[in-house]
Amino acid sequence: MTEAAFPVRVMRRFVETLSSEIGHETFSAVLSKAGLPEKWAHPEHFVALDEADTAKAYARLQNALRTYYGRGARGILIRIGSKLWQHVLDDSSFGLKAQAALIRGLPKSLRRKPALELLARILSAIEGTVTVHTLDLDLLIVDQTSPTTLDQSDDAPICFVTLGLIRECLYWADGQEHDIEERACLAFGAGQCEFKIIIGG
Repeated sequence: MTEAAFPVRVMRRFVETLSSEIGHETFSAVLSKAGLPEKWAHPEHFVALDEADTAKAYARLQNALRTYYGRGARGILIRIGSKLWQHVLDDSSFGLKAQAALIRGLPKSLRRKPALELLARILSAIEGTVTVHTLDLDLLIVDQTSPTTLDQSDDAPICFVTLGLIRECLYWADGQEHDIEERACLAFGAGQCEFKIIIGG
């Protein structure tokens, strides 16, 4: 199995978005309670890390947030993922921005799968680890390594930031809200994380 990796550029934006969403003081409290370094509250800290170490930090930080917020963590992390989408799109390479412009030029009904493929490219530190599939009328995103789940164990899916990113990516594409369900998660022993986007009636 491929080792989990996470793009440093996305991690920096995640930390920025998290800090603005919960406030720097609360962010520091989350880190302190979890025994994590205070410097993790600063996006520039992650510039020096490789993508494998970034994945470990991404998982530990989300675990700290789930512990700190308990049941409220899901909503907070989905919201952070939603707000993260535009930042990572703005930060993306010229090629990805060109792909985004092409997607927006398509009829709305044809934008969903290409938009999810764009998100998959943004999230894939290693090419091909995040893929998009058609399921009859519905769509499926598969994340083979899912950095959120690295060294994590739970009895329910935990990839809430990814859910938020998918939700906002689709809204950006066609202006509609979609039902999204994480139906398999590495955190509870599945072989990969799977996100089903329900499109068919």
